[in-house]
Amino acid sequence: MAAEPKEGKRSIALVTDNAAKDAAQAKKFMEDGAGQARATMEKNMEQVTKTAEGFFKAAEEAAEFGRGNMEAMTKAAQTFAVGMQDIGKQVFAVSQALTDHAMESAKAMAAVKSLKEAADIQAAFAKASMERSMSEAAKLQEATFKLAEQAYAPLTARMTLAVEKFGKPLAA
Repeated sequence: MAAEPKEGKRSIALVTDNAAKDAAQAKKFMEDGAGQARATMEKNMEQVTKTAEGFFKAAEEAAEFGRGNMEAMTKAAQTFAVGMQDIGKQVFAVSQALTDHAMESAKAMAAVKSLKEAADIQAAFAKASMERSMSEAAKLQEATFKLAEQAYAPLTARMTLAVEKFGKPLAA
């Protein structure tokens, strides 16, 4: 029976030793797992931060681009309004000049002494009115085209910028 306590002590020592080894392994496993979890969490947080920064940057760029579009629209509208005022003034001036010319012709017609003189005055009036109307119409047409170019210039510039800015990612 004396051998039993010796073997019991050995068994206890073996169990204690194994328990200590298992505890050390469990502790190492937990520490390694915690380290890996921490590293994974840090990596994920870094990716989330980069993604969020990318979204914020894209949102800022979109807002800035929209602001630029509104500025271009405002400038185009202002240019168009001022240009239309100028064209309106030109139309009024042409109408006034044609009316004055018609009044002069009417006065001349009132003083005619013959039918031939009336026909000559009327023919000269019609010819001068037609020539002046065609000349002024060409000037107004040119002014209108120039206004259209000026008014659409800011919008064209924004469209060009949009194609350059948003066309690159599609091509890449």
